[in-house]
Amino acid sequence: MSEWWWVVSAGVLSLILTGGLRRYALSKSLMDIPNARSSHSIPTPRGGGVSIVVAFLLAVVILGWQHLMPVSAVVAILGAGGLVAVIGFMDDHGHIAARWRLLGHFAAAAWALFWLGGLAPLNLFGASINLGVIGHVLAAFYLVWMLNLYNFMDGIDGIASIEAVTTCCGVGVIYGLTGFNDQAWAPLLLAAAVAGFLFWNFPPARIFMGDAGSGFLGIALGVLSLQGAWAEPRFFWAWLILLGVFIVDATLTLIRRLLRGDKVYEAHRSHAYQFASRHFGKHLPVTLGVGLINVLWLFPIALWVACMGGDGLLGVCIAYLPLVLLALKFRAGELERI
Repeated sequence: MSEWWWVVSAGVLSLILTGGLRRYALSKSLMDIPNARSSHSIPTPRGGGVSIVVAFLLAVVILGWQHLMPVSAVVAILGAGGLVAVIGFMDDHGHIAARWRLLGHFAAAAWALFWLGGLAPLNLFGASINLGVIGHVLAAFYLVWMLNLYNFMDGIDGIASIEAVTTCCGVGVIYGLTGFNDQAWAPLLLAAAVAGFLFWNFPPARIFMGDAGSGFLGIALGVLSLQGAWAEPRFFWAWLILLGVFIVDATLTLIRRLLRGDKVYEAHRSHAYQFASRHFGKHLPVTLGVGLINVLWLFPIALWVACMGGDGLLGVCIAYLPLVLLALKFRAGELERI
């Protein structure tokens, strides 16, 4: 029962911290002012994601102390997540050149991979494949892409929080059903920390996450997915399936903008979820839609892969195909018509 007490505590701590950060941001006029690239129309306090960082990192230390998480994984998340959060916090309060941000992101990824042991062997069509050094390089790019895509996808009220909560809860259930109970506590604690923040971020948002929170969430989810792969290779595929909405939208948008010759580091409003929010005229239907897709479509496929022996790569393809079609329907990566 003590573990569940820590889950509740992480949520309550995040809830209280976010409220305090909101009051601080209002008193110091730390506001996100709408501009031509914004998806919101009202000045809103920013930086609330710091509460997620603090609550989850404290929870990770406790997991390590209670021997519910390997020390190597604790050090990986503390170092990588802490560095990404600091970079995001500094960028929220000023500006860091893209090249220096990227250098810091790769340093965080390298730190995490060093402590995790790199990329675990993966199951492909029934065969266990160890990619060696190539796998470690791919894992570094995977972590950097995860933290950046999470930043890109944190553009409307509640969407990044709903994605994290549903993904982490789904993985927690999968770990429990497969007998990997100790593995479940880290994602459940992250879900609780995000849920505390979501109370303030649910549409219409009273505070935004900011780069510190979104980047931290991205790399934390990436590290947890790689750690899960070391416990059981099929868990990595389950993570990829559950994160499908964000991975598909962000990746498809990036590819189409690259092919068009856009400066991909510049702010834009051409993600599918952004077009969808403008189509519906509000954020709530899109945010709830992401949650429903995760629970009703992606979670059953992840269960099939992780609990019933389904092929991981095939599961990803099945899960992603309608997401690609949906992203194309909502014009992911297209130029916005003025």
